[in-house]
Amino acid sequence: MYAIIDSCGRQYKVAVGDVVFFEKLDAEVGKKVTFDKVNLVSDDKNIKVGTPYVKGAKVEGEVVANGKGKKIIVYKYKAKKNYRRTQGHRQPYTKVEIKSIVEG
Repeated sequence: MYAIIDSCGRQYKVAVGDVVFFEKLDAEVGKKVTFDKVNLVSDDKNIKVGTPYVKGAKVEGEVVANGKGKKIIVYKYKAKKNYRRTQGHRQPYTKVEIKSIVEG
């Protein structure tokens, strides 16, 4: 069984037991999170597609960790103008383990 959910402006395909990295969510480690925006729910025989969301469907998970991703270097450069700028960025994330998928 799997589901496709909307979170943080992106769509994620999740199944029970998966560990998924979301953009930063407002939840502490050990807390439960519920995703109500479920676009699709599928088991072995049936597929339910929402318009845009499946009614009554939800995905529940537990926050495993909060952290920051690997550093990305942003380098701006203009030829022959002596213009160079370096900037680093680390995207914050929330690591969530999917516990259950409830069909609508």
